[in-house]
Amino acid sequence: MAGKFITLEGGEGVGKSTNLEHLRNLLERQGIDFIETREPGGTPLAEELRELLLAERAEPVSSDTELLLMFAARAQHLEQTIRPALARGQWVLCDRFTDATFAYQGGGRGLDWQRIEILENLVQGELRPDLTLLLDVPVDVGMARARGRGALDRFEQEQHSFFDKVRAAYLRRAEAEPERFRVIDAGQSLVRVQQQITEVMSEFFHRGC
Repeated sequence: MAGKFITLEGGEGVGKSTNLEHLRNLLERQGIDFIETREPGGTPLAEELRELLLAERAEPVSSDTELLLMFAARAQHLEQTIRPALARGQWVLCDRFTDATFAYQGGGRGLDWQRIEILENLVQGELRPDLTLLLDVPVDVGMARARGRGALDRFEQEQHSFFDKVRAAYLRRAEAEPERFRVIDAGQSLVRVQQQITEVMSEFFHRGC
């Protein structure tokens, strides 16, 4: 039996790291065999591409270059990590996936979504996450949290308007695919956020196992 593919999405400062730990604990309590990974990254080569993408540099980075590097990392990640795990029957818990590309490169950079869809179909075929949890928080709140973590990477240094577009794109994706997405109000207390996640996962366990 193939495993399940769960992704956690959201903009800057939504609390993905903390809530990934909560998701990990929920899967462990169910006795589910799973791997945890991230994008961009997830293999040695994909992690090198991640470093290229996030590093500050004097040379302007073309939006197309950024997009193609994202999908190059994703192709390697799928081939070496995600597809083999699912084929073994393991569940895959992934910190961001292609929805982030639609949000950051499609929304933030303003790239044509149809072009992203072409690459999505080329690289992924029919593979899509079984469940996507979108942690949503107002941009002002998220960026204040992100700045409190320390030094910002190349993406985190973008203007407020960029992240407004990222958030809008994420919500547009969620509205278009309500069966796959569950939007979590990450502006609430951590206890309440994790209660929401627990409720969503309990429903998913009941439906998918």
